[in-house]
Amino acid sequence: MSDYVQSRTQGRFSFRAPRRQASGGLQEENRLPLRKQLVRQLLCLLIAFTIIFPILWIVSLSLDPRDLSRPTEFRLIPPGASLDAYKRVFGQPTANPVLFRELALNSLMLAGSVALFSIAVGILAAYSFSRFEFKGRKAIMFGVVTVLMLPAIATIAPLFVMLNRIQINIGDTQFNLRTSLLGVAIALTAGQLPFAIWNLKGYLDTIPRELEEAARIDGASPNLVFTKIVLPLALPALAVTGFLAFNAGWTEFALSWMFLTNPKNFTLAMSLYNMSGQWSGDVPWSAFAAMALLVAAPVSIVYLVLQKWIVGGLTIGSVK
Repeated sequence: MSDYVQSRTQGRFSFRAPRRQASGGLQEENRLPLRKQLVRQLLCLLIAFTIIFPILWIVSLSLDPRDLSRPTEFRLIPPGASLDAYKRVFGQPTANPVLFRELALNSLMLAGSVALFSIAVGILAAYSFSRFEFKGRKAIMFGVVTVLMLPAIATIAPLFVMLNRIQINIGDTQFNLRTSLLGVAIALTAGQLPFAIWNLKGYLDTIPRELEEAARIDGASPNLVFTKIVLPLALPALAVTGFLAFNAGWTEFALSWMFLTNPKNFTLAMSLYNMSGQWSGDVPWSAFAAMALLVAAPVSIVYLVLQKWIVGGLTIGSVK
């Protein structure tokens, strides 16, 4: 298998085949000296250590049965290591009368609904911006970018006032939209949509229009072209957008903390914050570490499942 090395000579680019060794192998040109290779390897190891060390510390802390008020030492396997902290967290992690499975279900519903509606509404809007010319298109796109530039925390006050005025009455079910998970999901979806639209539009622009034109010549309807051609090709971008929206909903704290008042509607992020006391000595560090790992695990699992499409979406231009 031939390989070519690019070099620059006299202001021009030329290509030449690498020299062959006497043994028949290929000798790479521009190979890094051993000293530079060692320096780069040590730099990579240092970066990996800075990332892995805090995770190992949290894992070790979650296995420590002593519940130290001020954890100042690190032992990969602490003395008397056990899973008691995980057992406590799986029951009732805080003083609020709500179980871990209820908190996890609330977080899952919030994150799943935000991801689903961000993708569903975002892909339709992005396809419209990418393929159609209509009056006010540029103004609307500029508005989407403007909203995207605003920090999410700046929208809490107007969302609080607006959602607080909406009262839902369906039969025997009555609730204020602001104090419900539905209200938090709507507010969070509104904040995720500008990014979803712009992200998906950038990817759809890279899909050749000739594919859609060929399908229309063969008699395919616009809906069939969209569902059978555009959506399968946009899977990497959909995976990236869905994962980021799911991550935003799963780890969301500010809106939930400001809006929700009933402990039955609390999320895992809110309960994790409730485990911290006023002083560091009041924090049950083993249970806190176990809870933190359990909160982070689903997002990591979702990333591993969608990693193939996420990497493809990031490298083919979905976020340019």
